[in-house]
Amino acid sequence: MKNPFYIPLLLSVFTLSAQAQELVPITKTEVLSKVSENNTSIKISEEEFKQAKADYKQTSAVFLPNITASHTAMATTNPLMAFGSKLNQEILTQSDFNPALLNDPTQIENYATKFEILQPLINLDGIYQRKAAKSKMEAISLKTERTQDFLAFEVEKAYMQLQLAYKAVAVLEKALTAANANQKLADNRFKQGYLQRADVLNVEVRVTEVQNQLQTAKSNVQNASNYLSFLMNDESYVIYTPTDSLEVSNVTIEDKVISENRSDIKAMQLASNAYEAITKADKMAFLPRLNAFGSYELYDDKIFQGDSNGYLFGAQLSWDIFQGSKRFGKAQKSKSKFEQSKLEYKQYVSKSNLELNKAKRAFLDAKNKLKLTTLALKQSEESLRIRTNRFKEGLEKTSDLLMAETQYSQKQLEYYQTIFEYNYTQAYLQFLTK
Repeated sequence: MKNPFYIPLLLSVFTLSAQAQELVPITKTEVLSKVSENNTSIKISEEEFKQAKADYKQTSAVFLPNITASHTAMATTNPLMAFGSKLNQEILTQSDFNPALLNDPTQIENYATKFEILQPLINLDGIYQRKAAKSKMEAISLKTERTQDFLAFEVEKAYMQLQLAYKAVAVLEKALTAANANQKLADNRFKQGYLQRADVLNVEVRVTEVQNQLQTAKSNVQNASNYLSFLMNDESYVIYTPTDSLEVSNVTIEDKVISENRSDIKAMQLASNAYEAITKADKMAFLPRLNAFGSYELYDDKIFQGDSNGYLFGAQLSWDIFQGSKRFGKAQKSKSKFEQSKLEYKQYVSKSNLELNKAKRAFLDAKNKLKLTTLALKQSEESLRIRTNRFKEGLEKTSDLLMAETQYSQKQLEYYQTIFEYNYTQAYLQFLTK
């Protein structure tokens, strides 16, 4: 049979190990600084921006020339290639026109060094593709900015959760002290014959109940600390203690509205602009392209020599007149994506306004709830004081005292939870309207 003290013993060991962990005081400013420097989500967004920037740089090919250099070595007895190689090397003589040599030449070696340049002149679809890449790059830059704003808001919430967890621990530790005192008083009164055993058991149940709640509250402190460590990308996972307590904050919110200049909304607008540019690029693909080209060539029968040379330059007007239905389908798809992006932008703005109105109502509810919980806390505190004094004089039932104790603890926890909700809704409103 299992030892009935085994599980409580494990809980005690767990509690002692948690208490043995390092306690590190930390300010909200320090958390924000470390998150800004080390958070993985921010680093991922920065890498996405670098990728978009690299894509934009690639579109410079629509203006800049394409230059290549090559050195080719070959040996041939092919009649045409042999004659052409001698011609390029400028070593052709009268005897080379002998039909027997023309038809059956000896092996000829040819070494060619060639420099080529291709310069785009008119490439309208490429110009619009470059505009699309630029809009995408700017959109991702704004997305990175919004990620930073969101993480600042997340830090605000996580830090308040840590403050709330410590408040809960403080409330329950006081409740446990009071419950232990009442248990001691109840034991004495039981020995004196003033209380029944059932009353003492009720007090003991209350003590156990508070102990369990306190253990949960301490676990919440660890959870809140671990989440802060996660946000800061800190794998030490120490137990943090906030340097300031959870208090009511007041921010003006009456005139808060959703701005179209908010980074994520501007990002969606730029994404829509990118789709518009892609649509125009697909239309411009129906037009011809004009490119200039040129080459400079060196030939010799020895490697890395160039006794003979020549150049070539010109311009090419090319027009892909028909590629089946591929181009038409591509243009239709890009147009549909552009229209979809406009609808998504409109929907996103509408949803943001919906969230703002919802957050404003939540703030007013939290404001009213804060008034009520403040009043309820004062009333429950006074009720507990009266019942405790009456219980000491033997004028109050144990069950009524326990109920008053429980109610006072609950009202304290509700009060701090309401402060959290009140401050959280303010922070969320600031995030929505930034």
